[in-house]
Amino acid sequence: MTPVRSLSVASLLSIALLPTALLGCHERATPPAPPPRATEAVMDRAPSPPESAAAPAFAPEKVSGEGRAMGTHLAYAAYTTPKVDAETTRRAFEAATKEIQRLEALMTTWRPDSDLSRVNAAAGKKGENAVQVDAETFAVVQEAVHTSEISEGTFDITFESLHGLWKFDEDLDPHPPSDAAIRAKLPLVNYRHIHLDERARTIALDTKGVRISLGGIAKGYAVDRAAKVLEDAGLTSFYVQAGGDLYARGLKPDGSEWSAGVRDPRGVAGSYFALLPLSDHAFSTAGDYERAYLIGNKRFHHIIDPRTGRPATACRSVTIWAKTAFLADSIDDAVFILGPEKGMKLVESLDGVGAVIIDAKNNLWISKRLEGKLKITKPPTDGP
Repeated sequence: MTPVRSLSVASLLSIALLPTALLGCHERATPPAPPPRATEAVMDRAPSPPESAAAPAFAPEKVSGEGRAMGTHLAYAAYTTPKVDAETTRRAFEAATKEIQRLEALMTTWRPDSDLSRVNAAAGKKGENAVQVDAETFAVVQEAVHTSEISEGTFDITFESLHGLWKFDEDLDPHPPSDAAIRAKLPLVNYRHIHLDERARTIALDTKGVRISLGGIAKGYAVDRAAKVLEDAGLTSFYVQAGGDLYARGLKPDGSEWSAGVRDPRGVAGSYFALLPLSDHAFSTAGDYERAYLIGNKRFHHIIDPRTGRPATACRSVTIWAKTAFLADSIDDAVFILGPEKGMKLVESLDGVGAVIIDAKNNLWISKRLEGKLKITKPPTDGP
């Protein structure tokens, strides 16, 4: 696919990250402080009824909510309906947050009693390494392995085996690990170390030191589950956002779609270079601008290429548009690592999936399914 060149003078968050800016709400990033609000046209209210009318027309109210789970900021917005008022909507947001927290307890690596921690602790123990897990944990790991298979292994949840080498979080240390340290652990990074038994619902890691983490896929699954909670509560127009993973349901009362801003990877925090309409679709972005540091003009960031053990270099950001947040979240890192040509080939092979890519040279790539949908508001900013 021929890239669409940007018009810049020289040249697209939390999970985590700050990869999206949802119009009408905060652009979400991991606290301490959310970025500035983006703007959104105010919805026209229903006209006032004539004095002779028996009852006033229903006027939908926009209700917003927040939460925290999976190490990132959660954001919600929804319009009330004749059957679901503002208070009921807020209770639905609270239930959605509890659902995400429930999934976090299953799939985190920060609790010793979680499914993943038990699997990691049993790695390489002969006769004891097959650990039975919850059905949802098994399904997410199974999907992760499938994504590895279709992406040439560029998405690989055994990247957790490198834990401690690269420090981009609270332990930020702008000193890359040595080549020797990477070589020593790199053999542990390979999704083929994972063995699944669907009937027994067990996960086994065949080598001591192999670890798995669902940080690159679980938030998408959680967003979909939270959206299901809101749908079950009767809401028909809403969005759920967890860091860079977003799902929008239905249309706004004026008939327009929700709109998401695609982050400008070299712009100031909170800026975006394009808008993407969303209705019954998800949006997930992987970018090299969060959890990163510069040494000279060389950028080091948290999206690690499992083939090299080093930060991927082919892209600056990748935004995936798909029917579910689970699918979008599962492939954004893979496309980022594959690069624009192979990444777009993967995107086009998947039913109903689209992508927006800013490559390492600040070129803009737009997949066929998003041609005519993406609105470019300015050229992406260039920089190291």
